[in-house]
Amino acid sequence: MNAIILTAVCGIIMMMVGAFSKSKTLPKYLAIAGVICILLANMRELLTQEPLFAIDTKGMLAANSFNLTFIAVALFCTLIYFLLSGRDMEKVGSNVAEYFALIFFILCGVAISATFNSLLMLFIGIEIISIPLYILTGSDKRNLKSNEAALKYFLMGAFSTGIMLMGIAFIYGGNHQATFNLSELNFGTGKMTPLIAIGLVFLLIAMSFKVSAVPFHFWTPDVYDGAPTVFTSFMATIVKAAGFFAFVRLVENGFGTLQPQWQKLIVIITAATLLLGNLTAVFQQSVKRMLAYSSIAQAGFMLFAIFALNEKAKEGIVLYAAAYSLATIGIFAILIKMKDYTIDGFNGLVKQQPVLAITGLIFLLSLTGVPLTAGFQSKFYMLMAAMEVGSYKWLVILAVLCAAISAYYYFKIIQAMFFKDAIADNISEDVTPAFKAMLVVTAILVILLGIFPGLLTDWLYY
Repeated sequence: MNAIILTAVCGIIMMMVGAFSKSKTLPKYLAIAGVICILLANMRELLTQEPLFAIDTKGMLAANSFNLTFIAVALFCTLIYFLLSGRDMEKVGSNVAEYFALIFFILCGVAISATFNSLLMLFIGIEIISIPLYILTGSDKRNLKSNEAALKYFLMGAFSTGIMLMGIAFIYGGNHQATFNLSELNFGTGKMTPLIAIGLVFLLIAMSFKVSAVPFHFWTPDVYDGAPTVFTSFMATIVKAAGFFAFVRLVENGFGTLQPQWQKLIVIITAATLLLGNLTAVFQQSVKRMLAYSSIAQAGFMLFAIFALNEKAKEGIVLYAAAYSLATIGIFAILIKMKDYTIDGFNGLVKQQPVLAITGLIFLLSLTGVPLTAGFQSKFYMLMAAMEVGSYKWLVILAVLCAAISAYYYFKIIQAMFFKDAIADNISEDVTPAFKAMLVVTAILVILLGIFPGLLTDWLYY
């Protein structure tokens, strides 16, 4: 509850700052202060289980250690994102305060999506996330690719929202309680009716679109590639993790008892996402587009949390959200400083900017899943969760093989940074010591979570 209200308030404050101040630097510092305050308030609620604002939500929202821990991860990763990439928002356009306001409204949607206990609140949370994203995607009005990406994202997003609403309508009409609350649906007590089955399939399709799972991923490469890189970083990390968390809450609390009846569909989607995401990323020459396809591949691993729905899966999805977000925010922060986004643009980076090259190496190793990094631990948790299910062990083998494929395209960047000669200076001039220090801190966090995952997973049991 703290995060929902405070993020909305911060969003309004940032709008007022944009209306009454022309400064481009003030919004960044206010945004950093705001997200720190929200994070502290959320941690207080996690430790005491008492929100600052006692509001009767009529059972439509439910906060516990699981979702409060995820909100804390989302807020902390947003703080890292502001510190690393806050200055780069100034280059997109003159409406810097409005960009931060939209991000705070997205965080409000993230908090609602993490705590919803009603299908109506799920819809509201997803839409509060999506609508500001359409605006941020098209914020670079001088770039035709940005305008095209925004239009494509809006049209596809509106279509998936219609599918979600149709699914919610079928479920409302098909349950005897005539309710939207997940805790009152009472699924699994009898045979699944045709209305419930249709509604469930529609919801699975809509949520698969939001997390860019195959075959509902077609929008992802073009939108990620066309959007300003600084906003692609946010979309590909915190927003994607929030979509997965909402997906897990939906199937666990609403359809957990029906798992045998929809698990095969998730298995097919997971296998297709792992294969297509990794195989397509191999052939990309643009690092930005490669990261878009690799985010689809990473979604395949996160789908194991929905496939398994056990305690290990819960720990895994929170750890994966942190590991994937930190590493991807870090590699995108480095990419923003490059003049050339191709793999050849990274040639000889270690000789020009050794800090960027070494931290980039750690981020890429984490995304690959190399031991002693957070990425390895998060993948390990997901595979352990799948093994505990006992069936579909071939899916675990496929995931391991796909992780090996991912090493190929991630290591192409590593090879370029460390084993090729630089053709020309490809680094922008605004690589400051503070930026390098923040990259080092982020890389240390990735390694710490890889060695001590309990630093994060233990919070689930407060």
